[in-house]
Amino acid sequence: MKKKLYLAVMCALVGLVAEKSATAVDTFNNPVGEIGVKKQQNPVTATGSQAAIPTNEATAAPASQTAPVVAENKTDSQQAVKSTLWSYQPVKVPTQPAVNNQNWVKTPIDAFVLAPLESKGLAPSPEADRAAFIRRATIDAWGLIPTPEEVKSFVNDTSSDAYEKLADRLLASPKYGERQARRWLDLARYADSNGFDNDETRPNLWRYRDYVVSSFNQDKPYDRFIKEQLAGDEISPDDQSALIATGFLRGFPDNPNGRALVQKKYQHTTDVTDTVGKVFLGQTVECARCHNHKFDKISQKDYFSLQAFFANASAVDNIPAQKGPQEVAFQEARAKYEEALKPIKEAKKAIIDPVRAEANNYYLERYDEASLVSLKKAKSEWNAHDRWVNHVYGEYIDDDRLANYLQDTSVNKDAPDYNPANAERWAAYKKLTDESKKIAQKLKPNGSDTISAINELGHTDAPPTYVFFGGIQERPLEEVQPAFPEAITSEKPVIVPTANSSGRRTALANWIASSQNPLTARVYVNRVWEQYFGNGIVKTVSDFGKAGDKPTNPELLDYLADSFIKNGWSVKKLHRQILLSSVYRQSSAYREDAYKADPDNKLLAVFPRKRLEAEEIRDSLLVASGKLEEKIGGPSVFPPVPANLVTGNSNVDGTPFWKTSLDAHDHNRRSLYIFTRRSVPYPLLETFDMASSQEVHSKRDVTTTPLQALALYHSDVVFEWSKALAGRIINETGSDTSAQLDRLYQILFARSPYQSEKDALQEFLASQEKVIKEKALTGKFGLNVPTDLKDTQNLDPIRASAFVDLVHTVANSNEFAYRF
Repeated sequence: MKKKLYLAVMCALVGLVAEKSATAVDTFNNPVGEIGVKKQQNPVTATGSQAAIPTNEATAAPASQTAPVVAENKTDSQQAVKSTLWSYQPVKVPTQPAVNNQNWVKTPIDAFVLAPLESKGLAPSPEADRAAFIRRATIDAWGLIPTPEEVKSFVNDTSSDAYEKLADRLLASPKYGERQARRWLDLARYADSNGFDNDETRPNLWRYRDYVVSSFNQDKPYDRFIKEQLAGDEISPDDQSALIATGFLRGFPDNPNGRALVQKKYQHTTDVTDTVGKVFLGQTVECARCHNHKFDKISQKDYFSLQAFFANASAVDNIPAQKGPQEVAFQEARAKYEEALKPIKEAKKAIIDPVRAEANNYYLERYDEASLVSLKKAKSEWNAHDRWVNHVYGEYIDDDRLANYLQDTSVNKDAPDYNPANAERWAAYKKLTDESKKIAQKLKPNGSDTISAINELGHTDAPPTYVFFGGIQERPLEEVQPAFPEAITSEKPVIVPTANSSGRRTALANWIASSQNPLTARVYVNRVWEQYFGNGIVKTVSDFGKAGDKPTNPELLDYLADSFIKNGWSVKKLHRQILLSSVYRQSSAYREDAYKADPDNKLLAVFPRKRLEAEEIRDSLLVASGKLEEKIGGPSVFPPVPANLVTGNSNVDGTPFWKTSLDAHDHNRRSLYIFTRRSVPYPLLETFDMASSQEVHSKRDVTTTPLQALALYHSDVVFEWSKALAGRIINETGSDTSAQLDRLYQILFARSPYQSEKDALQEFLASQEKVIKEKALTGKFGLNVPTDLKDTQNLDPIRASAFVDLVHTVANSNEFAYRF
């Protein structure tokens, strides 16, 4: 949000400065035109005001009454010189460097890492012990800690391909797709709600989340993955999965109650353009919306030419989904819900019908003048722009919204549109609404039988796109056509309309997913590298521009990008190569010589330690307690939240923003499946820096705060998991304290405790047992015994309660929250 506020301020300042300028000069020292050259004026609306966007198909560039116009008078010699920025250059095929320690090179990656180390006189670190390695690899690939049995099997595997078998097992598991999906959803600003003040539920977006999980598990080629998310409706119109994939674009925050629909269109295309630039190209294209980019050779014209690819894209949320078990169950539950609502809906309709025309007109007049230009046109006169506006308007009109007319015209007796008859109507309508909300709270089912996607409403013509003076929508300059940024490529888009679409997004997707694009493969392999090593080869993972960091190892980056493409854009092969490398096997133990020579560990002489992400902490606690539900996919779930959590508003139908799932199994699903409400993040995850769903989240923050320790220690949910873990350990080891402590460490840390740790734990256990016994005898202390015990007859409840406290303490330790 800070970025958006800063951008808005900068846009305003640029507009003020530009108005006082005699000429406009871009940051590349090339003239962009003369101020004061006038062109055709904007068409005047019926109210006498000018529309923010032209509402006809005129090709001449309009100008506002006050805005100067830029004339397009460039000669070829005045065109911006192609950038020499490293990231805009073609991916090279680097020669694997010669190194002295050939035995250390298990994959080509190692040679590219080892060469700079040897040039600094450094040796790589020894291999991590196998138990530490499998914990590291399982957390990185799955987002979960391994079981003691999995650790033991790998440690005792003496075969020559033990590491290969481990990597293949990790990549073959559905848990791999769930983990990689969480990383991608950060970039896709995924949420299950709209955002803005009302933040209403989006019942369909979970299908996009499941599409991402499935894509990674199927090892869908990354270039195909890109194309489906940008243009699935165009390239595979009969494939439901490809249609769902466009949820990537649909994921923008949205305010259904917004009354400035033309502005809404600009907001949507801006969000989509900025997201595509960051996620796929690693470019801060949004900096060029208000003015030419201050660092990179991306002009305003480039920016709006990129926006033009999405000019005809519309969000559609009611596409019927293919029927499966979820859809059938949902329809059965919805039928019961609608049957209960039927008399109320009929009674509401009867109240609205006598004033429906007035209510429609009243509701329509709440919209701004630019929107009304399109909304008041006959359908036969609609152009592409009008079609988009009317589509958005029509999606949200129902009796409940029309009832605002009854309320508004029955309150203020001095208002010119006051109608005393509406007061009685409103009172009756409100009573019915309250009844319907009670029914919704009891019967409205979770889930959906429809798809949220992007398409072009069955038409091939697109609204015009203009460069906006200072990024200000009300001040359009010259019209632009879809085009790629000139500094990156001289290639021109090949746009082939389909039967129902403009074909623009397919042209963009083909260019982004091309093996010739210098950015796409580099950006993605760098993201994967950051996942495993904490920092990308380019530290600024979504900024490969001038203001971003340069690659610490450009040859390695290009090797990874080149091999990624040559391996058919296989994401699993990329992960496998990293998992099997010697650099990934290194110990994370501190080395004084490495620190002095490379304090930031850019050369990776030591494996970097990393704090677990929010979801990894929660999910690993579930694994440890034996409570993790491994169900994959489906509608998002609502685990319990603290009773004092303020969840804000409720949905329009009266259902609460956070209604704990009735099925207790849902409470222990992976964090990936927890409902993501933009205004009410799940508290435990938010405390540990979960991704913001408001915009592209490129890299997780890592903070260390007292609140994190307090959240884990005082959370009722975490304590219940600790009781379950204590019960699991007693079930598996019996009453032997030494065996219990060994098992606790094996579960949480993939190792046995050192003797000094064991001594300290046994001392804690004895001390805590004494405290509990004294308080229990006075009646001032309740016992928290382990749960799910198989044998309770021989249990010492005081000793068991002390053991729960010990387990809870160890689970809250620093070692659990890190991978080494």
